[in-house]
Amino acid sequence: MKLIIRWAIGAFSLFVAAWLVTGIHVDDGGWIVYAVMAVILGLVNAFVRPLLKLLTCPLILLTLGLFTLVINALTLLLSAWVANTVFHVGFFVDGFWPAFWGALIVSIVSVMLNIFIKDDDKKDKQHKH
Repeated sequence: MKLIIRWAIGAFSLFVAAWLVTGIHVDDGGWIVYAVMAVILGLVNAFVRPLLKLLTCPLILLTLGLFTLVINALTLLLSAWVANTVFHVGFFVDGFWPAFWGALIVSIVSVMLNIFIKDDDKKDKQHKH
């Protein structure tokens, strides 16, 4: 159940980014586009993002973590590219800066909404002590 809620939060976060950022737009398809894009972004974040962070570790350290924002933008760009070329989903990001601001919005909205999801693992650990 928690996975579905997090997936819905991801889809909603992408909706907010597309609504606020000029340069991120969606073809017809409604919430299905955001739902599919949330899955693709989640997979890219799970498999590609750790590799990017490892390869750019010196830059991340040098910029005190701010280069992570660039990585987030690149993963959003890559996810949109995969969504359109492989799955023919109509989610478009028109370059680096829309991806940068969109990724920032997705991160902020996701963090704010995930605060309200109870973490059962932490609760179980507290009861064991």
